[in-house]
Amino acid sequence: MLKRVFVAPDPGRTRLRFAARAVLGVGLAVAVSGPAGHSLPGAVTGGLAALLALFTVADTTVRGQAVTTALLPVVGLPVLAAAAELHDRPVMRDLVFLALVGAGVYARRFGPRGHSLGVFAFMTFFVAQFLHATAGQLPGLSAAVVVSVLAAAVVRFGLWCYERRLPPAALPAPSGGTGLARVTTRQAVQATAGAGFALVVGQLVSGQRWYWAVGATWWIFVNTASRGETLVRGFRRVLGTLIGIGLGVLLAVPLHGSPLPTAVLVAVCVFGIFYTAAVSYTWMMLWVTLLAESLYGLIGVLSPGLLAVRLAETAVGALGAWLAVLFVLPVTTHAVTDAWIQRSLRCVHACTAQTAARLAGAADADPAPRVAELEQLLGRVRLSVAPLVHPLNPMLGRKRRARRVLALLDDCAREVRGLVAVAADPEASHDARLAAACWRVEAAVEALTAGEAELIAVAAGPVASGPALAHLHGLERALAELAEPLRTPSGSPLVGA
Repeated sequence: MLKRVFVAPDPGRTRLRFAARAVLGVGLAVAVSGPAGHSLPGAVTGGLAALLALFTVADTTVRGQAVTTALLPVVGLPVLAAAAELHDRPVMRDLVFLALVGAGVYARRFGPRGHSLGVFAFMTFFVAQFLHATAGQLPGLSAAVVVSVLAAAVVRFGLWCYERRLPPAALPAPSGGTGLARVTTRQAVQATAGAGFALVVGQLVSGQRWYWAVGATWWIFVNTASRGETLVRGFRRVLGTLIGIGLGVLLAVPLHGSPLPTAVLVAVCVFGIFYTAAVSYTWMMLWVTLLAESLYGLIGVLSPGLLAVRLAETAVGALGAWLAVLFVLPVTTHAVTDAWIQRSLRCVHACTAQTAARLAGAADADPAPRVAELEQLLGRVRLSVAPLVHPLNPMLGRKRRARRVLALLDDCAREVRGLVAVAADPEASHDARLAAACWRVEAAVEALTAGEAELIAVAAGPVASGPALAHLHGLERALAELAEPLRTPSGSPLVGA
């Protein structure tokens, strides 16, 4: 797990910049939103709003990101007002919370903007429960939200704007069908059912911290698209929470809420959340848990008993998610996995085509965004295939095939990264053999995505010379070897029925 986090590819140091900018943005937001909110709750609210603005907004263009960021307070402030007004009306509060769960998950069908606004709405209601916000605090907390989102926008679009056109950080789930045949619709029903279970049982565990269970169920459903993905994500959430609690006992509890060292620990946690989110949900949850412990230390309520309650509530939330995906409109794993693999293969071809055009001298050819997109797609493939490669999976044949597919897709990504690095060299020149090699890559991808894997073969001839041709030849070989694990002789898909 350590190797996966710290040795994972980071093209253009995107994750490093993403995390460093988050620390700057959240720090600025806390500095300006604390006085705006006239209290520590105002600083906490503002910090969370900025974190979400920097973490969830993932439109493919800077302009789109700016529009979504501007819409966050439009969605969040009414939700905050509702949460504060319903503070003393638990039945209505719970019903509104569950409605937000379903609406937030359903909003994913509208792409990255729907995803961002859905998450922001849910988490605004969540933080109101965290702070026990009342109507009297509403003006200060609302001001903190607005000011912090503005501060995050200043950092993202002014002080540190490294984005031009990027693939979405939260790739939309494979779509298709209408009504309950659509994945996002089924997941909205599942999430609402799971959150309902978590809410009821969570209140039995703790009348004050029940919202942790609902939050756990919600975040387990975020960025998943099948039954298997959700089961594995729930396990990783519990594991990350458990490890984070252990670290909290060693780091957060001894601080006793001391402002300066706690602020340093919070900054480290924010960096850790953003840096590890793309490669390990367990590690991200470790940092989220440590961040929550630090905040509870600041408000003076952190104790070993509270940490035990958090672990129990997280387990309740995971159980709610598991029960929902198993028994409420289940979405099978195989169709989702096949869709992510096909998207990854098409992205491999797009990377190759852009790189070949760059080597041919096309000034507008830029393979870098495609490489970043490929890394994200491969992350989704790993998430989707995770149930198959889990140590407890008894289907050894499918486990071996799934591991082989992941290894070969990683080989493809490595060759693509090498090819792009060659193209970035101003001394690199076009070789006439590149066009033929790129055509063979295109044909291989088309055969794999069309279910005609048996037609793929590596071109005969001498070993390729030159770095670009060597990478293309390696890519051809990896694509040819993918034919066997992706399609058995009977033609069944990787994960089968």
